[in-house]
Order: sequence, then structure tokens, then C-alpha cells
Amino acid sequence: MFTDITALDVLLRGILLSAIGLAWVVICVRLIGLRAFSKMTSFDFVTTIAVGSLLAGCVQATNWSAVTQALIAISALLGIQYLVSRTRTRRDDFEGVIGNTPTLLMRDGKFHEAALIHTRTTRSDIIAKLREANVLHVNDVRAVVLESTGDISVLHGESLDDLVLDGVRVDV
Repeated sequence: MFTDITALDVLLRGILLSAIGLAWVVICVRLIGLRAFSKMTSFDFVTTIAVGSLLAGCVQATNWSAVTQALIAISALLGIQYLVSRTRTRRDDFEGVIGNTPTLLMRDGKFHEAALIHTRTTRSDIIAKLREANVLHVNDVRAVVLESTGDISVLHGESLDDLVLDGVRVDV
């Protein structure tokens, strides 16, 4: 691709294609905005993974056609993600198609068994998250929510404003 000396060609490809690919991703993110790598929805998460995979393909390409295709695909994915996020903010009905609904797994120190079964989450998963959140007493836990991204949020303290649970599925 760059030279007939194999070792030098591999070295140059690794360095130059990495720089080209990273620069392209940075340019795309600057144009589209930082939302490009958020994890607000599962769609965002999948897009981020796919962009990483395409960047790896770009760096490992053996011809300019493959590099160009990877760069175009990165642009297309980020462009589609931009359009989807814009549509989500303007149409509430689109949110249900693209996003998952957060689910309440625990409230006021008590597990919601049906929700655990429905989401395929175990008590030990929740307890590990409680330790991560530095919960010292289960009775201090106001809510545990399986977010639309797959993350688990632990809310603990003396009280909980109901607004924080707005949009969270309570009964499964």
C-alpha cells in the first residue's frame, strides 16, 4: 500500500491509517456533536460499538478502497444516529420504537421479583451494584432501576422525588 518492504509497509499502514481513521472520527463527532458517543439509548450503544469496529477495519485495511468504505460507513452510522436522536426529541411515539423502557427492580429496600424475572436480573446482580454504589444498609435504598441502556442505577438516601422515576416501568 505504501512500500514494497513488508515490515515498513505494515508499520506505515498501522500508524498512518490509525491517524486517518481517528482524525475522521473526531471530525464527524465535531460536526454531529458529543451525543454521538452517548449511551442514552441502546441504539446509541450499538452505534458506538459499530463505529469502533469500523475504525478497527479502517486501520487494518490493505487497500484504499477498504479505507474509504470504512470512513464512509462511519459517517453514515453517525449520520443515522444523529437523525434518530433528532427524531426522538421531536416525536414521542418514535421513542417507543427505538428505546427500551427503564424498569424498577427494587423500591424502598424490597426486591420486585417479577421485574427481576422479566429482565433476567438476579438478586446477586443487584447486590453487587449496591456494593458499587457504597450502600451500607439495604433499607436506605430508595430505588434500583435497570436503565434503557442496560446500566443499573442505585438511588439511595433519605427520600426520593417521584420525578426521578418518571418514565420507569414499575409493574412488569
